[in-house]
Amino acid sequence: MVGCALRIASMFNSQGKTIMANVIRRDTRAWTIQVWLSFSIAAFLCGTGLAWLPGKAIEQAFMVMGYVFSLSTVFVLSKHVRDQAAHQHNTPMWSVVVWFGFALAVGLTGWGMWQMAIDPCFKAFLMVCWLFLLSSAFTLAKMLRDAHEDDLAESAVSQ
Repeated sequence: MVGCALRIASMFNSQGKTIMANVIRRDTRAWTIQVWLSFSIAAFLCGTGLAWLPGKAIEQAFMVMGYVFSLSTVFVLSKHVRDQAAHQHNTPMWSVVVWFGFALAVGLTGWGMWQMAIDPCFKAFLMVCWLFLLSSAFTLAKMLRDAHEDDLAESAVSQ
C-alpha cells in the first residue's frame, strides 16, 4: 500500500542550513485503481440487488435510503476518526452524533434487511454487497484523505 513515488524538496533545519526532505506518496497507482474498482463493483452489486429486489416499492425505497444513509455515515465517521487522530478535536456532542448516526444507519438497514420477507439467498446477497460497500467506502475515504494530505504537504514543501 505504501507508494513508491518520492518527491525531493529543500527544507531548513534548526541552524538555518538547507537540508533535503522526501515527500512520500502513500498510495501507488495500482492501489488507487484497486480501491476505486472495489468501490465501483460494490456500488454496482448493491444497485443490482436493489433494482431486482422482490417485494413492495416501499421496501425497495427503504433499502435504497438505508444504503445511502449507511454510505454517507461511513464518510462522516471516517473523517471524524481521522480528525480525532490528528488532534483536531470537535465538541463531545459531535462525536456522539457521528457515532450514533453510524450505528443508527447500520442498525436500521440491517434490521430492515432481516425483516424483509424475501428468499434467504437474496437476503444474503444484499447483506454481503452492503458490507462490501461499507468496507470499500472506508478504504476509499482513507485513500482520498491521504491523497489530499499528500497534496497539501507537497505544495507546502514546494513553496
